Amino acid sequence: MIHREHQNGVVILRMEHGKVSALDMELLQELRETLAQLHKERVPAVVLTGTGSSFSAGVDLYRVLQGGNDYLRTFLPTLEVCLRELLEFPRPIVAAVNGHAIAGGCLIACASDHRIMAEGTGRIGVTELLVGVPFPDLPLEIVRASVASHHFQNIVYSGRTFSPSDALQIGLVDELAAPETLLAKAIEAASRLAAISQRTFAITKAQIRRDILERAERYTRENKKAIFEVWSSAETREIIEAYLRRTIGKSS
Repeated sequence: MIHREHQNGVVILRMEHGKVSALDMELLQELRETLAQLHKERVPAVVLTGTGSSFSAGVDLYRVLQGGNDYLRTFLPTLEVCLRELLEFPRPIVAAVNGHAIAGGCLIACASDHRIMAEGTGRIGVTELLVGVPFPDLPLEIVRASVASHHFQNIVYSGRTFSPSDALQIGLVDELAAPETLLAKAIEAASRLAAISQRTFAITKAQIRRDILERAERYTRENKKAIFEVWSSAETREIIEAYLRRTIGKSS
């Protein structure tokens, strides 16, 4: 699911899980385990990318429907912990967004230190409200920190996905690359960040992330129960099923 290789001193992690690397417990757990191992190895920098036409299409909604509340009780905290570990990883992570990065896939990209998206037909955005579910607090704070403040509310409320050029304008990505040069540009960006003193980079990254983590922690105490109740409700299940029929043509 997470394939690892090395180029020019940079570790490349490639998500390859089903057709679109949808996020489920297994993929998130393997990503967490891989990050923990890289932390121990003190690798200088990481490039995170996907496979084929998708970086990640977001949460596996079929698993949510099939697993029910028991699955959600484990999955939602695991997603938040994984995002936190990306934010707190002390060395540079560059997202090479090779294609669609939807909802949770967009969040993983936004939790990285630098985002480069391939030009072309890929789309990126947070569609949670279209699916009928609220953001847990940490994912919402990640979006808030990633885009210009005057775009934030519209991005969240509309659930729109954006072309690479539009994503660059609103701040969802930092730069664009031709598909054939995407990985090379991501490695170059990762190497440039890795050239900074590791200790200096780690301290600075922690300072940058502090507001995201503190705001999320503060509001999670207030919102956690209500958010889970919505995710697990029968009404939300119906909205998810309708969304899958509308976008993919089938539901559970």
